[in-house]
Amino acid sequence: MYECPNCGGNLKFDIPSQKLKCDYCLTMKDPYEVTKDRDAEESNVFDATIFTCPQCGGEILSTDTSAAEFCSFCGASTILDSRISKELRPAHIIPFKQTKDACKSAFIAHIKRSPFAPDDLKDEKHIESFRGIYMPYWSYDISQQGPVSFTAEKSYRRGNYLYTDRYTLTGDINARYHNLSYDASSSFADNISEQIAPFDTRDQIDFTPSFLSGFYADTADVDDSLYEDDARALANTASYGGIKNVPAFSDLTFKSTGSLDETLRTKCPAPKRVMYPVWFMSYRKGDRIAYATVNGQSGKVAADIPVDIKKYVIASLIMAIPVFILLNLFFTIRPRITLICSIVLSAATFFIYLSEIVKIYHRDKKDDDRGYLYQKTFDSSAELKTKAGKKGIPAINKLRQFENAGSGLKLPGFAGSLAAMITALFVFIWNPVSDIWYYGSTSLIFLGILFTVTGIIRQYNILTTRKLPQFERRGGNDNA
Repeated sequence: MYECPNCGGNLKFDIPSQKLKCDYCLTMKDPYEVTKDRDAEESNVFDATIFTCPQCGGEILSTDTSAAEFCSFCGASTILDSRISKELRPAHIIPFKQTKDACKSAFIAHIKRSPFAPDDLKDEKHIESFRGIYMPYWSYDISQQGPVSFTAEKSYRRGNYLYTDRYTLTGDINARYHNLSYDASSSFADNISEQIAPFDTRDQIDFTPSFLSGFYADTADVDDSLYEDDARALANTASYGGIKNVPAFSDLTFKSTGSLDETLRTKCPAPKRVMYPVWFMSYRKGDRIAYATVNGQSGKVAADIPVDIKKYVIASLIMAIPVFILLNLFFTIRPRITLICSIVLSAATFFIYLSEIVKIYHRDKKDDDRGYLYQKTFDSSAELKTKAGKKGIPAINKLRQFENAGSGLKLPGFAGSLAAMITALFVFIWNPVSDIWYYGSTSLIFLGILFTVTGIIRQYNILTTRKLPQFERRGGNDNA
């Protein structure tokens, strides 16, 4: 911990002043001027690493990737120096710019745009639970220098003839791309990190551990090679697009000449470790957690917001009333046509359910999170090698597995639409004389469709309440 030189209290980073501040005597210190007299003591017992609080001697609970934590007994902010020493030390950091109050205001404004959000998410006790965490990123610098050559052509017609002129374009390129950043934590979902991006790297400064005081911090557990191709591709696309957009080349069609890496002479030195600020809020519901993130620099919000089924059904019924009145005033629909329309609607709902739930299945399994998949491969390579020889599970099997694991419903969500289609086809083929059969079956069909729609919402809510215990942290500088 960083002790106040005047009273011995815990110095913590103060966002408005961008300095270390003592909560007791209000002393301010430059983060680059302070040093630690005492550090968390590290010991190894039974192959487990244990950190001891330098202030009270209590054991500090931490994950394997934590770089800054809080003592559960006395609340002291402690930097785990062994996690950020030598080769693990970040080169740069963007300190928190958004205070907790500003973060809460940004989230409240965001949640107001979601009319079907549960009231619990608007509860002050949940909004108050935002915690600041410095997340690890890999920062890539790309350079492109030297002579380059492209082939292009221009076609035009004169009379009955089509002419094609071919060109070889040569020149020199001198392009540099700095601080192309990708999150380096397997526990930080890629889609969330992309939603709160970008970070303005002009605020990036040299790292010193004192910036972490008062906040949590994680270290990288994803290899730096994972996103190198992405950084190269981003730079290549930008440079190639810039060359093609030169006014003199506007009427030319460029032809592929092989790898852009080679053509543009793209080079990528070893990336740098950096830390960027993120506010996290977790909301527990049963054994699942919904969470929201706020960019600690810009205040940009990304949140997976569950849908309140009760609010959705009430709003749908209210909207259905004027639609029903308008249809009755201006249209006359015969019973058989009504039945056909309901068959089409139930079929559409059935296939939408299948396609959407398969997408949700893949996202819940984090198939689109490369950092998570990398760490999973690293931790259980033997298991993945066994799975590699298996063919993909059919979509319907994935659907059944997902529903059994998540919702706990005895009937799958698509059963409503399926039963509705069977009922409608039966009545359509039977072709009864009385209209009551048509209207009765149509009512049952719409109930089946409603069952399927609510099933989609339930599965969506499972997706938005994922198990992320590493973000359910307690402590931190609540007055930041």
